[in-house]
Amino acid sequence: MKTSNNSTPSSALEPMEENAWLEWIKQVYAVAQWGLTYSKDPFELERYEALKSLSKDMMADFTQIDKIRIPELFAHEVGYVTPKVDIRGVVFKEDKILMVQERWDGCWSLPGGWADIGLSPAEVAAKEVLEESGFIVKPVKLLAVLDKKFFSHPVSAFHIYKHFILCEIEGGEAQTGLESIGVSFFGLDELPPLSSHRITREQLELLFRHAKEPERPTDFN
Repeated sequence: MKTSNNSTPSSALEPMEENAWLEWIKQVYAVAQWGLTYSKDPFELERYEALKSLSKDMMADFTQIDKIRIPELFAHEVGYVTPKVDIRGVVFKEDKILMVQERWDGCWSLPGGWADIGLSPAEVAAKEVLEESGFIVKPVKLLAVLDKKFFSHPVSAFHIYKHFILCEIEGGEAQTGLESIGVSFFGLDELPPLSSHRITREQLELLFRHAKEPERPTDFN
């Protein structure tokens, strides 16, 4: 598989400076979790637990997330901490891209979500497209693997890798699901309000370039 890391939008070449503190907090949390996983000394475990608690307090203060919710966010983070995987199905039709209106914020994104245990990335992409848009699709190419920190998303508690998988429609029809309240195709010059936690214009511009250049190699950070 051909890949490329030379075509990332210029404004996305460096991590967003305003998020530097958040990135440091995530690293502090990761170090604490690694220590709790591998250390056997009771005094070291106590220190790592204190460091973990401190990182959660810092996270709550920096992101304005309610402190009560912070433990919920990290409840399943056990063992060695790794980035979370977000998978998005990319479907084009007549030079327009399939988007779904998110029930959560009323804005638009590509169908997708967290990777599921037991399913391959391609299977997740197909499942999410079907559940959120009603279309039956076949995944055909990995277009991009992007680190969320390089783009203008709102701050996030997690380090996230976003996978964009090109899919071809094989059947079905536009239909909303449990997480979507709208389904439509949009051209790059007519994009609706975007769900900024999930997608940015820069990322969509990159995907449209892939549509115009079918031989373009996979992009990655």
